[in-house]
Amino acid sequence: MSKPKVFEKPTGVKDYLPEAAAKLRAIETKVLQCMEGWGYREIITPTLEFYDTVGVASSTEDRKLFKLLDRNGTTLVMRSDVTAPIARVVSSLLKEQPFPIRLSYRANVFRAFEAEAGRDAEFFQTGLELVGDASSESDAEVIALAIASLQAAGVEKFKIALGHVGFLTGLFNETLQERAEAQQALKECLLNRDHVGYRDTIKSLGLSEEVERELSGILRLRGGQEICAQAREVARDPLAQQSIAHLCEVWDVLEAYGVSEHVLIDLTMIGDFSYYTGMTFEGYAADLGFPVCSGGRYDNLLTQFGRPAPATGFALKTNRILEAVSHQRVERPGAVLIVYTAARRGEAFKKAQALRLQGDFMVETRLLAGEAQRVEAARTAQGAFTVNGAAYNDVIEFV
Repeated sequence: MSKPKVFEKPTGVKDYLPEAAAKLRAIETKVLQCMEGWGYREIITPTLEFYDTVGVASSTEDRKLFKLLDRNGTTLVMRSDVTAPIARVVSSLLKEQPFPIRLSYRANVFRAFEAEAGRDAEFFQTGLELVGDASSESDAEVIALAIASLQAAGVEKFKIALGHVGFLTGLFNETLQERAEAQQALKECLLNRDHVGYRDTIKSLGLSEEVERELSGILRLRGGQEICAQAREVARDPLAQQSIAHLCEVWDVLEAYGVSEHVLIDLTMIGDFSYYTGMTFEGYAADLGFPVCSGGRYDNLLTQFGRPAPATGFALKTNRILEAVSHQRVERPGAVLIVYTAARRGEAFKKAQALRLQGDFMVETRLLAGEAQRVEAARTAQGAFTVNGAAYNDVIEFV
């Protein structure tokens, strides 16, 4: 393997230049302010965690974890999500705090993908967790806040697809008893949104025409509140019926929030079966072909850290949202250039400090090489100035 060039980066990571970095931070700040308004307080967890605790408990497949050894030979992981670290904190540092606990975060996370997949290995999330409340009210709160967060981030057109792990689990238990491999194959198709493969797999299982029709019918279970009634007719399994009843309750609360227009029920949308235990959802921006938000209920996670509790939450994929709102401008304070000679350095610095304290200006200072030198500032048609290609609202000289 050849030695990388000094300007090369590892596959899957990227540089964010000042304009993009400003937009990314602006998105995070607006979203966190939105979450704070709903009672969620920000938490910061470490980039490195123990593999045997947080790494094993995370929703990320083991082969997608970045692992390294510390000096003692203990395996560490670079965090692949923030949900598992928060579960660790809730079960330890916050173990005396009563439920429900509302926490928010922003962080970069790391997942190892195949190089040819073109996926990011490092990406940014802004999210929250609501721990200690198993009700449909809490699920609806998280979805409503996901909608508010997308709006705060500047995403104008989007849809939230809402599903439930329990419905499909119940349906498969009813129709494919003791056929674990067939169930897993169908789940994989749905997880990958491969509906053609799903139908082909059903046909290959040698099922009765009635069962084939029942399993294929879920592909049409996508729409508004009317899907609840339709789904009850598809699966009679008690778990499936209970799951649909829960989704109907969530929908009623979302209507009370006034946000149901942004939501559709999609019972093929399952999330990670091994991680989520109930409601799951994904948010899709109109101009992007991949989700910008995902979340759901995960009631078993905190048990692994010794404090069993129900929990639900979501994460915005902040760098993907950056693509969706890339056309939007970030409001920045006015830029002022102060040029000075050595003799008037003190005056120039006092003026710069005074402007900075106002909070309305970014102030740069520049020493003139000689007493007779003056800055060449060209006024634009908009009344601003350009100096060596850089734009400023004003140029102040102390010469």
